[in-house]
Order: sequence, then C-alpha cells, then structure tokens
Amino acid sequence: MRVLMIGAGGVGDAAAKIAAERDFYDTWVVADYSLERAEATVAAARERRGDAPFLAAQVDASDRAAVTALAREHAATHVFNAVDPRFVMAIFDGALAAGADYLDMAMSLSTPHPERPHELPGVKLGDCQLAAAGEWERAGRLALLGIGVEPGLSDVFARHAADTLFDEIDELATKDGANLVVRDEAGKEVFAPGFSMWTIIEECLNPPVVWERDRAGGDVEAGFITLPPFAEPEVFDFPEGIGPVECVHVEHEEVLLMPRWVDAGRVSFKYGLGEEMIAMLRVLHELGLDATEPVDVKGVSVSPRDVVAAVLPDPASIGPRMTGKTCAGVLVTGTKGGRPRAVYLYHVADNETSVREYDAQAVVWQTALNPVIALELLGTGRWSGTGVKGPEAFDAAPFLELLAADRPQGYGSPWGMEERDPASPLRTG
Repeated sequence: MRVLMIGAGGVGDAAAKIAAERDFYDTWVVADYSLERAEATVAAARERRGDAPFLAAQVDASDRAAVTALAREHAATHVFNAVDPRFVMAIFDGALAAGADYLDMAMSLSTPHPERPHELPGVKLGDCQLAAAGEWERAGRLALLGIGVEPGLSDVFARHAADTLFDEIDELATKDGANLVVRDEAGKEVFAPGFSMWTIIEECLNPPVVWERDRAGGDVEAGFITLPPFAEPEVFDFPEGIGPVECVHVEHEEVLLMPRWVDAGRVSFKYGLGEEMIAMLRVLHELGLDATEPVDVKGVSVSPRDVVAAVLPDPASIGPRMTGKTCAGVLVTGTKGGRPRAVYLYHVADNETSVREYDAQAVVWQTALNPVIALELLGTGRWSGTGVKGPEAFDAAPFLELLAADRPQGYGSPWGMEERDPASPLRTG
C-alpha cells in the first residue's frame, strides 16, 4: 500500500503521527499547499519512528490534474483526503483518474433546495460522489466516504448494532457532545472551535437532513427531508463525566449514508453546539459573514467566511490550552427478542491524553484515528470492495477490534456501550 495523504492540517498531522506507529503501508506521502507544513508533519512522524517511510510534497488540492499527477508520480494505491470539503471533488476525481482508491472524512457539499430549503433537500451531501458509483465500480476502484469519527466511527457503530444488537431498529440517532474548554494564557475561557470554523458554519447553517423509512416507500432518496437549522433541541446525557449537553439537528453525512446500507426506521444527527456557538452562528448569518462568495474590500477580493475562519485560532494549535473530553456515538433504539431496547455506542477522547501521547487536541485526534484504521483494514484485505461506499457497508467487527486492542496489536482506544431505558434513552440510568 502506498498512501498519498492530501492535507497536513490538524487532522492530517495527527493521522501521520498515528500511522507512524503502524507498518501496513510501504510509503506515506504527506502533501499540502504549504510544502513547509507537509515537511513539518513528516518530521513529526519520523520523531515517533525513525524509519517511518514518509515523504513530503506540495499540491494544490483544488487542482484535479495536479492531484492525479502527484498520485501517479508516487504510484499511490490510496489517496486519503484530509482537507476541508471544498476540495472533495477535485481530489475524488483526481484519485480515480490516477487509478487509486480514495478515502475522505467529509463528503461533497450540498446546495439547499431553492424554494423549500427547510422541507426538501436540494443537492445533498455526497450526491456528486454517489452519482459516480458506477464509474468507480467499472474501474475496479473503491471510494470510501466519510471515514472520520462523525461520519465514520458512528457509521461503524450503526453497522455493529444492526448485525449484533438489534432485530429491528427504529432509529439511528447520532449524538455528539463535549465538555471541552479552551483558555488563554491568563487562564480565561475563550472561544476557539475544536475543528475548522469554515466547516462548522457550513454544516450548522445549512438545513439539517433527517431520513424516514415511512416517507421513503422503498426508495431511499424519497426518505430525506430537511428542517430549520438548530431544530428540535434536546438534552442528552453523555458518558464518562461529560454529562448533559443540549443537542440540536445539524446537517451531517451519517444521515445521507446510513439508510443506504442499514435498515432503520429513522436516521438523524444532533450535535451539542451550546448556546454561545448557536448565538454566534446566527449573528454570522445575519451579517452575511457565513457567505463564501468573495466580496470587494478596498480593492481586495475576500470571502467573508474565510475571514472569519482566519481570525480564529488554528484548531491544531489549541490542544495545550484545552481541557475536557469529546464524545461521538449513536443512540440506537428498537427491539431485540421482541422487547424494546436502547443502546448508546460511543467513543470518548480525552484531550489530556491525546495531547500527551500525540501532541494533538482531542477533536482532531479522534477524527484522524479512524481513517488510519480503515486504511490498515484495506491494506491487509480485511475490508475490500469497489464502487462508492460508506463505512456501514463493511463488517464492523474487525474495525472495532482493531480500535480497542492494546497497542501495538491494535490502536489502544476502547469504545463503550451503554444500555439505556427505552422509555427515556436520552438520560443515563
């Protein structure tokens, strides 16, 4: 296996450090628009393992031809997309043209319905990629979409629940929450998102999607509906000391992937944004600062959203000033043996641990862990396939085993399962 990873930001840097401890690949090329940043990631990987076969390269992720040329130059068998979703299609198409398999952690962008955005979907997340499934199948290549933590591990949990824990599933409800706090040098709590503010704005202000089997009537595409941003708030009790967090509907890839491979009555995604984040996002929208189209500012063309992202701290840099934990998981409700059942399958990342062991803050480390595991499963042949697929299209057992097994055999990051009262599954017992 020869991996070309495009992106040496927080997640890419963390993925390289994680991969440096494994030996399932022959070469791992780190490519970024900034060669200096790619070289810094390679140096960090080699600090962990002196003989790690890492190389640095420069690439413009928006240039499909450049992606193809770089993949061919290094004879890449797998192109791993570790940049934000604006660049998905260039990398996705570039990988196929190079004859390589492809992985990403976020799917091609959506476009809201022009007349009824809070009722009907327009172009959905991943539509552009899923439409190319036949082309990938004919080429004998695999595009594995959404293999971060959410989407990614949450989708693996959904597959595990369907295969082993439930006879019938009423709802797959992804719940994401944290008690992370970032402080400045003086110890004062400050606003600093744990991942790309550009992506936060995109997924939180777009109409969230829900899937319902009753609406689908046998046609998966007919089951998708949209809601207003921040709809249906609820307080969910997260495990391992995080506690109750208010969660709201957010547009997310799980809802677009799970119904295609897992039988469930409903699929939803809710995220614990918090009052401060929701208020800030509303203000950004009212002021037009969420816009991506460039505007003229004293003769300089700039995107308002890019400016917002640029003035905030780099998510990769805030780890030493962050405390707390983040939790990703799926609340599954349904029946087993004729009786109602509710289970929360989850994975928690502690920022103190991820900073100490990988010099990476918890959110980016937790995201980076899962594509590396997926690459190992593909490299060893435990996962295989062609076409365009989500993580739930594959056997969950080897993934969860590798995730939890002690290092060096596995990745030493246990996941958890809580049985909950079917009558009140939002709260712990």
